[in-house]
Amino acid sequence: MDTQSLQAFLAVADTQSFSRAAEQLHLTQPAVSKRIATLEFQVGRPLFDRIGRRIALTEAGSVLLPQARQILFAVEDSRRALANLSGHVGGRLTLATSHHIGLHRLPPILKHYTQRHPEVELDLHFLDSELAYQGVRDGSLEMAVVTLAPHPIEHLHVVELWRDRLCFVCAPDHPLANADHQGPLSLATLCDYNAVMPGARTFTGTLIAKRFEEAGLELPTSMTTNYLETLKMMCSVGLGWSLLPEKMLDHDLVELDVATAPLHRPLGYLVHTNRTLSNAASMMIEALEESRRE
Repeated sequence: MDTQSLQAFLAVADTQSFSRAAEQLHLTQPAVSKRIATLEFQVGRPLFDRIGRRIALTEAGSVLLPQARQILFAVEDSRRALANLSGHVGGRLTLATSHHIGLHRLPPILKHYTQRHPEVELDLHFLDSELAYQGVRDGSLEMAVVTLAPHPIEHLHVVELWRDRLCFVCAPDHPLANADHQGPLSLATLCDYNAVMPGARTFTGTLIAKRFEEAGLELPTSMTTNYLETLKMMCSVGLGWSLLPEKMLDHDLVELDVATAPLHRPLGYLVHTNRTLSNAASMMIEALEESRRE
């Protein structure tokens, strides 16, 4: 099996499309089809069922998929190890970050990094943190700077860099901002009003939901989005109260005094424990660590 055929196989499996795989690999669709046909001849079995426009892995394709990832992972790891011997800091660094971190944490770090290492080609992906975790696990991303999972995940080395304090907020004209009450609001009082929240399956959404579950309460979520900037807008126009990082607070929002322990979410970077990092990735980690000490 040659690596080019395996790359084509993974691209088709991941995109479920020969045309999208061709775009991803910068090839023509016939070239991708030929590589798949070559691989199917080598393994002696069809790897995809083609039913109309739908592409699905056959049983043989499903068996080959994790092995193909492992083979290409090992090949790329060997190439990086050999390239690192020169000490040169260059080539492509495939890095994922969340939209919030990309807007509020990374800009000065990236500016300094690109000035120090101009020969590095940054391949920057803006992804939900959960998808970034999966990309580092399967090898399509070399590293990620995202919201960290609430629990350890096998084969990932995770380092916390910052902690975001999450603040209870609402619009200045929201009833909660003008409630006639003495002392802090209770979580139960908040549940009398609609909330706008991160998606329930996001790390941040899970963290928030857990706080209310521990109090025996269910979040009255009317709308969700994974983009915190959008949440801020929704909250500022009165669509509901929310929890947002302290750095996002401004005159469009009122922070609510709520009777509960401070809520923080960890932010940091992650890499695969079995992956040989490129010199470019090692220097990025150095830049991230420097920012934490500043």
